[in-house]
Amino acid sequence: MFRIRQYIKMLLQNVCLPMLYHFWARRPVQKGKILMADAHHTMMPFSMRRMYETLKEEGKEPELFVADFGTLGFGAMLRFLVRFMRAYATAEYVFICDYFLPAASCKKRPETTLVQLWHSCGLMKKIAFDTGEDIPKNYRGNMFGNYSYLTMSAQVCVPVHAHALRIPQERIVATGISRTDYYFDPKWNARCQEQFYARHPEAAGKKIAVWAPTFRGNAAQPYLIGLSDIQRAAAALGDDWQLLIKAHPHIDAHGRVSNCTIPTEELFAVADVLITDYSSVMFDYLLYKSRLCCFLRILRSMRQSGAFIWITGACRFRLWRMAGRLPERLREARHTPKRTGQSRRSFVRPYTGACDGKATERILKLIGLTMLRNLQ
Repeated sequence: MFRIRQYIKMLLQNVCLPMLYHFWARRPVQKGKILMADAHHTMMPFSMRRMYETLKEEGKEPELFVADFGTLGFGAMLRFLVRFMRAYATAEYVFICDYFLPAASCKKRPETTLVQLWHSCGLMKKIAFDTGEDIPKNYRGNMFGNYSYLTMSAQVCVPVHAHALRIPQERIVATGISRTDYYFDPKWNARCQEQFYARHPEAAGKKIAVWAPTFRGNAAQPYLIGLSDIQRAAAALGDDWQLLIKAHPHIDAHGRVSNCTIPTEELFAVADVLITDYSSVMFDYLLYKSRLCCFLRILRSMRQSGAFIWITGACRFRLWRMAGRLPERLREARHTPKRTGQSRRSFVRPYTGACDGKATERILKLIGLTMLRNLQ
């Protein structure tokens, strides 16, 4: 059944959607028409939100096309695709933040600017054509070939992504990642803190640890490693700690694991320690600089698989195994010497150097959509 569904998707992708696009593309591009599209969430993804709000502030009216294809019925998906292709055919600007096959179904018209905002900072695991898991085996073509621009968190990421996505380096620009602008906004951080304690009053006065493991598998068959260890650690931490479990949304869609509904990125403002394995969320968290981070050692078998971009040699803070000593390690992390924090910042800067609170402005200036406030 899964294979049949994949072939139906490829038929839509390679035949039906191009036909729809070229039919509606006979009409002229509508100047100022902006689309924002995603196929992995039921609500606007966090990686799009800052861009959307900025466009609204500038008097623009982006059209949203957001759905989770993993949970959407076939009829609803078909209606979504028809609506999107009709709008895509005459759009001047299109923003996405993850893989989005409908935008790659055929060569777009040159008057349309397609911007991939991307959903992660830094470099950690291999993606796209550099791994055997991201691209469906029966997919033909390059789902990234239509990108006008792909935004990155730092210049060091450009050649790696150019190779992984098989697109020219000149289309990849180290503008910073739009969503990270929030992390530099004191009002946004204060609002996150207020909302967290309003929803979790039991956490007041406690140390906050967040477990945010990486996404493994695919949308149809995701899986999680380490949950039992984390649950034992939570039981052993004591009453002065609050441990929040934040599994990937695709995991929760198959049976809720997370014990907190607040988006992971909105927890950074209250978290004392982040626990992760090889998720790029580590780079987002480390933009907070003054906070501490606790990592779990990646299994040797994973390292030998060749699925990762190994950058940890430059990292001066410890990588810990998830085992019985995790509660002890978390308590130690709260008292990590200042010099370790300095090493951490020197480690993360090369991978997030363009993330400074002005990424969204730079992106909009790059594509000529608007001239924003006194960008240096």
